[in-house]
Amino acid sequence: MTASSQTRGLAPAIGVLLLAFAWPLYRLTRFALGSDLCSYIVLVPLIGLGMVWLKRPFPASPGTPNRRLAVVLLAAGAVASVASGLAAFSDAGGPPSNSLVLAVLAFCLLFAGLGGWFLGRRTLRAIAFPLGFLIFLVPPPVGLARALETFLQRTSAVVAYAFFDWTDMPVLRRGALGFQLPGMNLEVAPQCSGLHSSLALFIVSLPAGYLFLRSPWRRAALSLATIPLGIVRNGFRIFTIGELCVRIGPQMINSYIHRTGGWIFFLLSLGPLFVLLLLLMYAERPAAPPKFNLVRI
Repeated sequence: MTASSQTRGLAPAIGVLLLAFAWPLYRLTRFALGSDLCSYIVLVPLIGLGMVWLKRPFPASPGTPNRRLAVVLLAAGAVASVASGLAAFSDAGGPPSNSLVLAVLAFCLLFAGLGGWFLGRRTLRAIAFPLGFLIFLVPPPVGLARALETFLQRTSAVVAYAFFDWTDMPVLRRGALGFQLPGMNLEVAPQCSGLHSSLALFIVSLPAGYLFLRSPWRRAALSLATIPLGIVRNGFRIFTIGELCVRIGPQMINSYIHRTGGWIFFLLSLGPLFVLLLLLMYAERPAAPPKFNLVRI
């Protein structure tokens, strides 16, 4: 089977899948555009397509499809689709609903299953990472998002306290999330956890590692580094806001840098991530061949 014949079979199958999931995908788009946390979702398909495009050309001989893997993925997608329908009867209406999460998960599994059914093994292996990247279309469940928020709140508060202590700012901890500063009290609220920026930084690291690194271990190291980097970035943001409130006035708690200035600190965190990427790329450079001095006798 040639690559062109595989693509001809895959295209109409994906078209049918898109029509079948048109309503859940519409709900997902509306939810993502109105969500502070999940706005990245609308960019996931574009990033996935970009990674596929940059990885061309594909193997001239695509090989035979892996139908066993395809059946497993299609079956899992069917189960998730049924579970989504059942969850619709018990949804409490909170964003995102369980039915929406399961419906998008079903779409991703069925999409990957169609790829496994029609595409050859070599072609599927070449696009495995962009295909798996589509899992970020699935909104994080409410329970998981809250757990991550709590983790980032507490760890960011620890880092912020370290910054205050390092600069000799008079500060007193008030529980796990509060600070008593000169003239004011400061508390790390859930919306100040930096979850959105940390998640965006993690997602940025995935295509960067895929495109510029070869070793799976180095790719994993780049992505895992975004966790402490995100915590330090958010702790520094809390420290900056506290400093502004003490040095200028408590009204700085309502300033631009607090309300909508998160993107500034996100851009600052991209610098260390880029430096780490360069270091990992340098470590992957092939060793220079030894130079021998030829001595004529």
